[in-house]
Amino acid sequence: MAARAEPPDGGWGWMVVLSAFFQSALVFGVLRSFGVFFVEFVAAFEEQAARVSWIASIGIAVQQFGSPIGSALSTKFGPRRVVMSGGVLAALGMLLASFATSLTHLYLSIGLLSGAGWALTFTPTLACLSRYFSHRRSLAMGLALTGVGLSSFAFAPLFQWLLSHYAWRGALLLVSALSFHLVACGALLRPLFLAEDTAVGGPGAQLNSLLHHGPFLRYTVALTLINTGFFIPYVHLVAHLQDLGWDPLPAAFLLSVAAISDLVGRVVSGWLGDAVPGPVARLLMLWTTLTGISLALFPVAQAPTALVVLAVAYGFTSGALTPVAFSVVPELVGTGRMYSGLGLVQMVESIGGLLGAPLSGYLRDVTGNYTASFVVAGVFLLAGSGVLVTLPHFCFSAPTSKPQDSVIEKLDTKDPLPKEEEGLGVD
Repeated sequence: MAARAEPPDGGWGWMVVLSAFFQSALVFGVLRSFGVFFVEFVAAFEEQAARVSWIASIGIAVQQFGSPIGSALSTKFGPRRVVMSGGVLAALGMLLASFATSLTHLYLSIGLLSGAGWALTFTPTLACLSRYFSHRRSLAMGLALTGVGLSSFAFAPLFQWLLSHYAWRGALLLVSALSFHLVACGALLRPLFLAEDTAVGGPGAQLNSLLHHGPFLRYTVALTLINTGFFIPYVHLVAHLQDLGWDPLPAAFLLSVAAISDLVGRVVSGWLGDAVPGPVARLLMLWTTLTGISLALFPVAQAPTALVVLAVAYGFTSGALTPVAFSVVPELVGTGRMYSGLGLVQMVESIGGLLGAPLSGYLRDVTGNYTASFVVAGVFLLAGSGVLVTLPHFCFSAPTSKPQDSVIEKLDTKDPLPKEEEGLGVD
């Protein structure tokens, strides 16, 4: 197949967007809604809540830490085969979990096996999507990631209904059948060959290049800081509101309000990312700063109206930063290294995601309230915004009208960086 000079910016790319929409729903929609099984597992295995919590934690950790493997395999064999294989693993893990007789079985089936399947699906799909778009990349990413929010609303009541009618074993069998649709999502990922691909080398050469790429490393640090505070409201906002005297149901409803705002923010930000001239990192810095400020203000707000306003603000800005965060990667490293770049970012930023919630809980235990938890979470996001300012062309745009990734100098596989970029490395 002849290589294209640049992404088609549409065409079959919209089918890839559709695939990414359902894939994000079947991965993170399932993960976000899996809490409805929590009480069932505690009762069925008569285990402590902390031990049961490790099921989802292992799955998330394997998904994120395994992302570079999915990226490397996609670079070598193409995303279609890799994502379809991941779909089989994700479904098989849920299927085997329905026969579990101990928590260890659930750790291995859902945590390890389904987690490995998710690692082979999420990052390769988004990387494939990015290769199909240049001018409309942020919009395409925003539309694809709305699948997470919409499925979170649909799956939680669906899973609860399945539990009430078929018990947890029958419900997991049906979730397995649902997860098997990831295979169909993978089948839609038509391989795309770009002229830049021949210059970037194989997975090993790309990884070596990225590890010597100063702007990319700084961007990875920024996302790790952002990820540390990003999820705190989803973990502790309801508990914070209950400390203020709210009933559980209204507190949970406020989280739903934030989720709706998140959905709107993803689409709006995707459109703005393509409409506003200049590097997308500027828009990411704006959304990150506003998210950090809204987090830090949560302990100050006491009145219900103020808390609702903050929840809407947090939901919109945190949702808005998600699509542009993925769009910055090809601007920095080019579409040819998108698979390796996105996989490495996902792996490193997972450290922040894993440490953020325990740190927030520790601060709650030490201080007796969530004030320090939300303030520190906001500080992490503001620190990430500060690192984003150091990226190339942040203050002054590159002297070109083309997308930044189409003019990045092609790297020889033996030389990790052009000379002009070596000065941008981490000190």
